[in-house]
Amino acid sequence: MWGMMNLPIRPRRNRKSEVVRGLMRESSLTASHLIYPMFVQEGDADTPIESLPGCTRWSVKGIVGECRRLLELGIGCIDLFAVVPEGRKDPQGSEAWNPEGVVPRAIRAIKEATPQMCVMTDVALDPFNTYGQDGIVREFPGGGYEILNDETVEALVKQALCHARAGADIISPSDMMDGRIAALRAALDAEGFASVSLMSYTAKYASALYGPFRGALGSAPKFGDKKTYQMDPGNIREAMREAELDAAEGADFLMVKPATLYLDVIAEMRRRTSLPIAAYHVSGEYLMVKAAAKSGWLDERAAMMESLLSIRRAGADMILTYAAPDVARWLAE
Repeated sequence: MWGMMNLPIRPRRNRKSEVVRGLMRESSLTASHLIYPMFVQEGDADTPIESLPGCTRWSVKGIVGECRRLLELGIGCIDLFAVVPEGRKDPQGSEAWNPEGVVPRAIRAIKEATPQMCVMTDVALDPFNTYGQDGIVREFPGGGYEILNDETVEALVKQALCHARAGADIISPSDMMDGRIAALRAALDAEGFASVSLMSYTAKYASALYGPFRGALGSAPKFGDKKTYQMDPGNIREAMREAELDAAEGADFLMVKPATLYLDVIAEMRRRTSLPIAAYHVSGEYLMVKAAAKSGWLDERAAMMESLLSIRRAGADMILTYAAPDVARWLAE
């Protein structure tokens, strides 16, 4: 018979019941922490997305109905992305600031039907231009190309103002151009939109995990890559520099994207800033759990909840995730 060990400190005492575990839980996940990325398209059809199972390309009418359901689930913020027909794309991406484009119309319809829904909008040119690049492209006669920074920022200002005029609550530039936060803040304030927030894609990495999203949006680059503006996955100090710049330029929220493969970036950013931090649980991260669960290798609910809780534990205040409706339902059960 084993005797009792002389252990005055027994950490397991703090794990002995659900009540005790709940009392000392350091990180939590609720529906109020979730932002749901949504795709809106022209026409009357709501189309399931093959590359993102469980997600839909919504019509304007359909997205209004879905927003009502999301509010009932406790999800109070969405992020709008445009699905643009090829015939409306041009080299400048001018459909991005068309006041009768699908995003401004969706904003107006959502705010009219569900004024309490917080509407965030993506600001970048890749869904709108013929190149699938986030900025304006200059091609060289002998071959090669350059993504023009300052000219792109001018276009982003027009896009952001278009969304603000339609009623957007938060503008979220995902382009990674230099100086765009300062330019957007100045333009919004000058037009009387001082209450419109800016959520900057501060550390958006040139990740291999965006493929399903680009399939859903039809925004894959037609040539080249995005490494001259998205960040190198090996870098973290660079992300801190971007965070300092965005904070100084007037960002209201900072974002790290992707999330679960960049928990160290989230944690370091949390230590260095008092600004709220968002993390984007991207399409590849979402789909890895979905695919493994479909194959029977993972419990989808448990794995998804653990993944999102890890993002909160690292220091994110809010999470953009395609799993938001499912997670909200699970949390309510």
